[in-house]
Amino acid sequence: MGEPSSSPVLDRSNVATAHGRIKRHIHRTPVLTSRTLSELASTPQPAAALVGTPYEGKRPAQPRIQLFFKCENYQKIGAFKSRGAFHALSRLAPDQLAKGVVTHSSGNHAQALALAARTYGIKAYIVMPTISTPSKIAATKGYGAEVIFSGSTSQEREAVVEDVVKKTGATLVPPYDHPNIILGQGTMTLELEEQVQGLVKDDPSLSVHRESNIHQSSHTAINGSTPPCETSAGHLDAVIAPLGGGGMLSGVATALNGTGTRVYGAEPSFEGADDGRRGLEANERITTVNTLTIADGLRTPVGKINWTVISDKSKVKGVFAVSEEQILSAMKLVMERMKVFVEPSAVVGLAVCLYDEGFRKIVEEEGGKEGWDVGIIFSGGNTTLEAISKLFATGEERAERAEAKVGKDGERVAENVAG
Repeated sequence: MGEPSSSPVLDRSNVATAHGRIKRHIHRTPVLTSRTLSELASTPQPAAALVGTPYEGKRPAQPRIQLFFKCENYQKIGAFKSRGAFHALSRLAPDQLAKGVVTHSSGNHAQALALAARTYGIKAYIVMPTISTPSKIAATKGYGAEVIFSGSTSQEREAVVEDVVKKTGATLVPPYDHPNIILGQGTMTLELEEQVQGLVKDDPSLSVHRESNIHQSSHTAINGSTPPCETSAGHLDAVIAPLGGGGMLSGVATALNGTGTRVYGAEPSFEGADDGRRGLEANERITTVNTLTIADGLRTPVGKINWTVISDKSKVKGVFAVSEEQILSAMKLVMERMKVFVEPSAVVGLAVCLYDEGFRKIVEEEGGKEGWDVGIIFSGGNTTLEAISKLFATGEERAERAEAKVGKDGERVAENVAG
């Protein structure tokens, strides 16, 4: 896809340009609200929930939070990845498109690139590990891609990709660690801003700032030119995005840089899946992750380019991690209260709002009596009823968690395939 140095710089204006390139190919996904979940987020946690944490014995935070959910689970292929894939292809030259594209992924990026390639009328070669689930293999093939199987290690996958490139001349489109992917993923943020302003304009009671005397400077343009006035009704105080490889969080942070909206990442803590949070503490990117967290879309380490954005405190204020139980609890609330079908990875941001006392203290201290309007990214909904039923039926049993753990010889394998 070309060297990152030859790609557009990572700034808000180029996110807007990316949106113009892809908007005819993607869904403008809805933004939903939930009075019930906002009230739960604004309710102090019971003292028992803080036992064993640094906040044990202390007064629980009393934040005031209004939630706005950007539902990328309704995006084409069921996840946000379509945005980055379509933007990446829009940047390729005709001679590159003629030779096709290739990637390695067993997740949403595989399906997104397959769909984008079919839309452009070009060939897509998708390298997938043999441990990939049949449903994901079938979905990728269903979009017209040629699926080529490999081993599950990064070395094995990359070797197959290199072989495909040598034989076909196809262009590699990485799952997340490239500026064109980052800019594409950031486009959801421009829509989110505009949609929240529209919702609050129609119903001011949706915002915690409804009684504010601060007037908005102007309506946020979808071209990203003029951000709204901070703390005004319709302006998001914060956005929380899931963090895996970091393409989405980097895109969100790039789009919101300079607007006054704080950006946070959310990730699972199980078996070291919180590499982003730990990396920030150590001031060094963590390069390997080996986890069977139920948030299977977040089982990959942060990419090199994405790390330069995420580790910049002026762009990302922090990253929080949540437990498996907290993810399941948030997922249950979304499905039962909002009637929205999501995968575990999608709800880590909501789990932070509900259960992370550190984040809740920040909202209480910085938001004061008025509180914060918080945007939550639901990243996708690519799971099955069977997988969900297992998650809620097995409790602490983790042998059957998530998907794609059974290798071709029957061994249990943690699938950490990017994208």
